[in-house]
Amino acid sequence: MRKIVLLAIMAAFIAAVSAPQTVQAVEKVKGEVVMKVGNKVNLFHSGTADVKKEICIGDTLTVYRGTGKTQQQEKEVGQVKVLGYAGEHYFEAEIVKGVIKPGDIAMKKGVYCMVQKPN
Repeated sequence: MRKIVLLAIMAAFIAAVSAPQTVQAVEKVKGEVVMKVGNKVNLFHSGTADVKKEICIGDTLTVYRGTGKTQQQEKEVGQVKVLGYAGEHYFEAEIVKGVIKPGDIAMKKGVYCMVQKPN
């Protein structure tokens, strides 16, 4: 239940901060954009101190996708390795395992990032 509440808070924050980018990512998901091992992605985060403290360059994060009608169940779909910073609210990462779609959630110890296709 705690994860669901955290995901809802993160989704609301993302919608408020980057509405144009989120809309673009949703449109691409409908077209079935998938990214495979070796592709670069951006990880959107809130920019808070706990995110910057927990996630470091070189870390590998597990990526999950919501499943079911209300997406309350999580399914592990891959892993990404953080390569660096791409602005105040983004990490640059590379897919090291699995097949990932924009909108998937990368997690590490209660810290969440939304996967987005790089511009």
